[in-house]
Amino acid sequence: MAVRPSLKSVAVSKRFVKDLKDQKKVGSIIRNILDCARLEFHELHKFERNIDGNLIFRARKEKLHIVYGIDKAMRIIFLRAIKNFTEYKKFLEDRKEILRMIVRTQ
Repeated sequence: MAVRPSLKSVAVSKRFVKDLKDQKKVGSIIRNILDCARLEFHELHKFERNIDGNLIFRARKEKLHIVYGIDKAMRIIFLRAIKNFTEYKKFLEDRKEILRMIVRTQ
């Protein structure tokens, strides 16, 4: 919440859109996270780790884990939407892939 006022833009990775398969759902989730709508989520803005200065967070809505980060340019980047907890933990451990996704997302 402390970095929220200094966010400059929002970016969405291609993988995030592919994970959800529904453009309306993508827009709804992004709006709810940016608005801090806790009614929709079991967990919101849970800090996971710092990867080379990029802050990685998670929100959880039922069984869906939404992974997003804030990069050094103060962009919030929606990285993945994962339904399986084991897959989520595996993704979180892959620092190189997370950094690649952050760099590639425009």
